[in-house]
Amino acid sequence: MSIHTEETQLKMHERIHTEEKPYKCSHCDKRFSRTRSLKLHMRTHTEKKIHSGEKLHTCDQCGKTFLWASSLKSHLKVHSKEKPHSCSLCGRSFSELHNLKAHQKIHTGVREYMCFECEKTFMTATHLKRHQRIHTGEKPYKCSDCNKRFSLSESLKSHERIHTGEKPYTCEQCGNSFRQKAQLKVHMSIHNGEKPYTCDQCGKSFAQSSKLKTHMNIHTGEKRHECDQCGKTFLWTSCLKSHLKTHSKEKPHSCSVCGKSFSHLQNLKIHQKIHTGVREYMCFECEKTFITSTELKQHQRIHTGEKPYMCDQCGKRFRHKDQLMVHMSVHSGEKAYHCVACRKSFTRLTSLHKHTKSIHSK
Repeated sequence: MSIHTEETQLKMHERIHTEEKPYKCSHCDKRFSRTRSLKLHMRTHTEKKIHSGEKLHTCDQCGKTFLWASSLKSHLKVHSKEKPHSCSLCGRSFSELHNLKAHQKIHTGVREYMCFECEKTFMTATHLKRHQRIHTGEKPYKCSDCNKRFSLSESLKSHERIHTGEKPYTCEQCGNSFRQKAQLKVHMSIHNGEKPYTCDQCGKSFAQSSKLKTHMNIHTGEKRHECDQCGKTFLWTSCLKSHLKTHSKEKPHSCSVCGKSFSHLQNLKIHQKIHTGVREYMCFECEKTFITSTELKQHQRIHTGEKPYMCDQCGKRFRHKDQLMVHMSVHSGEKAYHCVACRKSFTRLTSLHKHTKSIHSK
C-alpha cells in the first residue's frame, strides 16, 4: 500500500471523529464524508426511481422487490439461511461480513466512535448516530396515522402496532400475545417465576429491572414531585400527573357501552372487559381467571405465601397494600371512614358498609 493511499484512508477515517462532510448533494443539500456515499445517494434522485417508483430486482421466492441488485443478493440469504461469515472466537455466524466485523468488536472491546456531547463511546457509527438524536432531539420517523415522531425506526414500528392491533409475539404457554418482544419476555416470568433483579438492601427480587429501580425508592424515601394543591409527594412525575386528575375531576375516557368515565385510558380498557367478559389471565395453580395481570399477581400470593408489605412498627406482613393500610390504623388509632347518618367512625370501609346496612337501612 502506497503512502498516498494510507494518508487518504487516514483522512477519511478522521472524518468520523471530526464529522467533516465535504461532499454535498446538489439536489437536496445533504452532505457526505465520502464521494462514494454521495454517488450512492444521488441514485435516489434519478427520474426512474423517484417518479415511477420502479424496483428492478425481484425476489423469486417471496416477490419482494429491491432498487439494487446488491440488496436483492443480501435479501436472498434470508431464504437460504446462508451465514458464511463465522466468528473465530465464539463461532457465531452471520450472513454479511460487515455484521461479523461489528460483532467482533464485542470481543475486542474497541469502541472507536465517541459522542462529543457526553463522551459516551460506541462500537459502530450507526449506534453513535442513533445516540446523538438524544442530544439533537431529531425524530426522523413519523407515524402516518397520528403524526407522532420517533428517533428510532423500531420505535415507530412498535408504535404502529397500537393502530393496527398487531401483536406478533405470542406466549407458547398461555397464548397471550404482545406488541413488543420485551413485553413477552416480562410476561414469561409469570410462568417460570424468574426474578433476576434483587434488592441488595432487603433481598426482595423482581422480574424487571424497572420494578427494582422503583422499589429502591422505598429505602431512600426520595419523593421529589409535590402536588401544589394538597402537598402530597410522589416518586415520579407521571404519578403526580395522574394524581392531579383527582383534583380536576377530569375524566376524558368514556365507555361506549355504559357511559362510565375514567381519568386514564388503561382504566377504561380494564373496565370494558366487564362488558366483554374477557378474563385472559389464568392462575396455573387453581385455573381461576382474572381480568387484569395485577389481579392475577395478587391472587398468586395465596399460593406462594408471599407477603411483600410489612408494618414498620410491629413487623407484621401482608399480601396486599390495602391490608397494610387498614392494619396501620391499629397503631395510629385513625378511623378514616365516617357514617354520614350518625357520624360514627370506622377503621375499615367494610365495617362502615356493615354498620350502614344493619343500622340505617331498616
